[in-house]
Amino acid sequence: MNQVKKADPNNKTAAENRKARFSYEVLDTLETGLALTGTEVKSLRQGQANIQESYASLEDGELWLINSYLPEYLQGNRFNHEPRRRRKLLVSKRERARLAQSVEREGMTLVPLKIYFNDRGRAKLLLAVARGKKLHDKRETEKQRDWNREKGRLLKERG
Repeated sequence: MNQVKKADPNNKTAAENRKARFSYEVLDTLETGLALTGTEVKSLRQGQANIQESYASLEDGELWLINSYLPEYLQGNRFNHEPRRRRKLLVSKRERARLAQSVEREGMTLVPLKIYFNDRGRAKLLLAVARGKKLHDKRETEKQRDWNREKGRLLKERG
């Protein structure tokens, strides 16, 4: 008896930064929590968020998500949130210290990769510690992707 596992409706991607892996060399990832208001969570569940131009920053010993866009919730009336407000990221002190060290000493950048809901229905942010790619690195990535696509076509044709 095969039991088909249904997709959990809570475990879904709300926003994804697809260009981040092209523009940055991702060295490490970290799952962080988000401090959100009620209307922000409802807006996220509708899937209209955008984190393309956003980044994370360490300020005054706290980690913040800056320039992310969560549109206003239509039924939120006067209790609505600001679409581009700074949102606090929830990480432990040890993780925050490690991130601060990599950003300050090694010149890394904190780039959000995606916002999703975990199996408990909590909003999480996948944060990457990344280094910016140079133009020639981006060209190499594009060549590799094209070659893999062509290789897949050739294997599919030949069986």
